[in-house]
Amino acid sequence: MNATGAGDDIPGVDLGALRDWMDVRGLGRGPLTEIEALAGGTQNVLVRFRRGGQGYVLRRPPVHKRRNSDETMRREARVLGALAGTDVPHPRLIAAEPDTAVLGAAFYLMEPVTGFNPSVGLPPLHAGDPGLRHRMGIALAEAAAALGEVDHEAVGLGDFGRPEGYLERQVPRWWAHLESYGELDGYPGPRIPHLERVRDWLEVNRPAAWTRGILHGDLHLANVLYRLDGPELAAVVDWELATIGDPLVDLGLLVAFWPDESGELGPVTVQPWEGFPTAAEMVAAYRERSSRDTTAVDWYAVLACYRTGIILEGTNARAHAGLAPREVGDLLHATTVRLFEKAARLIAAAGDT
Repeated sequence: MNATGAGDDIPGVDLGALRDWMDVRGLGRGPLTEIEALAGGTQNVLVRFRRGGQGYVLRRPPVHKRRNSDETMRREARVLGALAGTDVPHPRLIAAEPDTAVLGAAFYLMEPVTGFNPSVGLPPLHAGDPGLRHRMGIALAEAAAALGEVDHEAVGLGDFGRPEGYLERQVPRWWAHLESYGELDGYPGPRIPHLERVRDWLEVNRPAAWTRGILHGDLHLANVLYRLDGPELAAVVDWELATIGDPLVDLGLLVAFWPDESGELGPVTVQPWEGFPTAAEMVAAYRERSSRDTTAVDWYAVLACYRTGIILEGTNARAHAGLAPREVGDLLHATTVRLFEKAARLIAAAGDT
């Protein structure tokens, strides 16, 4: 996360109301100092500050909230609280406010994380050592495995999400999203290669059995922070899509976003890439730390391509309707095409046509 500004004028955050709220909860004393608005990977509001010698980061929904923004924030806070004491690297939750009365939105406070996001750029230490970059990739796979091994019922998430029929819902759910784009004026429809082929293959080859667990839902190199002094993860961030379902979905996303043998970088890029493990090495590292059967990993990777591509196509559809910049729509549509082409390669490699 990068600092973008400082001062008392931060949209969506009444610092006086925040200070009073912290007073009631015994969270430090005195003024809020060193206030900085941070730029993260989403439109959520992030503010770093200090009080009484301790650092804090506040996270709340965008000023112009979506319909489910407050509930999403409550869910994030609950997951972070549940992960306390586990070996999953995450920002430590300090306190959460589910009510919207204080700041006009649900919010929570977490400890600041010292680290860097590799998709923004690598520090000299990491940029200069291919062996260290190899360990960075392995650490990410191990974090995914560690999350999937957490007993969600034991940490208080037994009623979190809707795990029943989770895998069965995936293909029709995202297909319905794609069909809904047709309601936007000017959208010519999905010009996506292998579209029906990928959909049908996913339905036919869906794993018959899976084990419930916590999944992040958007786990890739843009949603993690690495330590400045080495290759280990400092924290996995942006937990807004976390739920109880099949944790192998996270592994599938890692594979889908990882460069393949063609050398083409995925939707999230890091430079220099030399030294990072292959997708097969990532799967092997996950398998070593996990009790889960990774035999069907290609299915999960194809699902990730399908799901992510359809989500990105939504911006292309909005661009055709004049609701998003045309250049952004074109860029994301091109990424969708690459994802579906990768899905077709994975299907072919699995021996299917």
